[in-house]
Amino acid sequence: MRTIAVIPARMGSSRFPGKPVAKLLGRTMLEHVYKRVALSRSLDATYIATCDEEIRRVAEDFGAAVIMTADTHERASDRVAEAVAGLDAELVVMVQGDEPMTHPEMIDAAVEPFRQDSRLGCVNLVRAIDNKADFHDFNTIKVVMNQQGDALYMSRQPIPTTPASSQLDFPHAFAYKQVCIIPFRRETLLDFARLPPTPLEQLESVDMLRLLEHGYRVKMVTTQFNTQAVDTQADLERVARLMETDPLLASY
Repeated sequence: MRTIAVIPARMGSSRFPGKPVAKLLGRTMLEHVYKRVALSRSLDATYIATCDEEIRRVAEDFGAAVIMTADTHERASDRVAEAVAGLDAELVVMVQGDEPMTHPEMIDAAVEPFRQDSRLGCVNLVRAIDNKADFHDFNTIKVVMNQQGDALYMSRQPIPTTPASSQLDFPHAFAYKQVCIIPFRRETLLDFARLPPTPLEQLESVDMLRLLEHGYRVKMVTTQFNTQAVDTQADLERVARLMETDPLLASY
């Protein structure tokens, strides 16, 4: 089962313009993501998908394979779908370019369910939320799941919300966040790009809601790795502190 990773990246982030090339412990953030993803034993190849020449130049300088895409995509999944149109792969792992704390074992865990279920089209990693700040952070996508571990809904709002009278302390057992390592079966990814955007997807600005609103199953896999996406300059500084003692740095 040929498996590739594609890292979508663009300069025009509304919350942190130019963040893929922001420096993090002496390298660009994008280089950290690419090098860590490429360490996965599950992958046959790793690519960066971008519409920006500056990102192309930076990525090629550290040895990445780059695929240029249109500059009209609002969703990272649409950019990745365009990038893989001419590539040979059965599984496509989308790893957001703002996840510099990615560990290769996370990718291995995310693709494993496809080996067990030939009907499965999409998987997301999730992690338990262990602090109130993340639970209430608009940039953190929260997930609620059914008894089988499939996504019911994703939101930037703190869900599930407990009544004010509840005695349930936080962190509680139902608070999870999306970790943006998202493998698709190729056909499901191409379906995503063909499907019209949906109301909740646009309201929440969450890619996976397009699949959920069109009736697709999204399997959630829990990871114990503590990652932090970079959405702001403050996030970048926090990640720098967390990664300083990360033994994985010595691998690349």
